Amino acid sequence: MTTPRPEPQISVATAKSVRLGVLLAAVGGFLDAYTYVTRGGVFAGAQTGNVVLLGVDVAGGRWVEALVFLPPLTAFVLGVMTAEFIALPAIERIVRRPVRAVLCYEILVLVIVGFLPATVPDAVVSVVLAHVAGVQVTTFRVLVDSPFNTTMTTGNLRTMAMAAFHRVVEHDREAGIRARRFGTVIAGFLGGAVLGAVSVELFALRAIWVVAVMLIVALALFVFDERPPRSAAAKR
Repeated sequence: MTTPRPEPQISVATAKSVRLGVLLAAVGGFLDAYTYVTRGGVFAGAQTGNVVLLGVDVAGGRWVEALVFLPPLTAFVLGVMTAEFIALPAIERIVRRPVRAVLCYEILVLVIVGFLPATVPDAVVSVVLAHVAGVQVTTFRVLVDSPFNTTMTTGNLRTMAMAAFHRVVEHDREAGIRARRFGTVIAGFLGGAVLGAVSVELFALRAIWVVAVMLIVALALFVFDERPPRSAAAKR
């Protein structure tokens, strides 16, 4: 009697894969472009930018304008806490596939946002999308074997530069592979921002549905990767 092989942890590999990382980075770039262009010049995920703009307004004595950046910052923090809550062992026993649940949550929220009329205050939409960004950046934070970020690119750029340095100076092949991975993710973020700006020109506020489609593709990666292998009988 042979011992059955344990099932491979394909879902973990998918969550850390380069293709998913690039896709989610594109989502992050898209959301930032969308909120900046259509929702009052704030960023959904790049909270560094929001803090800088907050500081500029405070320095200029524009206190009312500065208050605009506080709600998305708060919502982002709450999004991080939400993702950490979902990752608790007690919650994981209830939510069997927390990573896919996060993607479904993002898709649902973005579809709803696309239906909101232009009369809805910018602050409401920016808060909702900042919360989504906080959940995403906390859930997906490893690219193969390295920490990375799906909603901001500064840390990714640093990692790419460091890896490229070690590849050139020390001829470290693994560092070269890491540099290419992060270069691809950075390109995905830039591409998402470009796509976001173009989509807003074409579809106005409904452009957010493009992101929902991108996340549906991301969810499909998990479904595709986790398909059970066909048995030999089925092959025949």
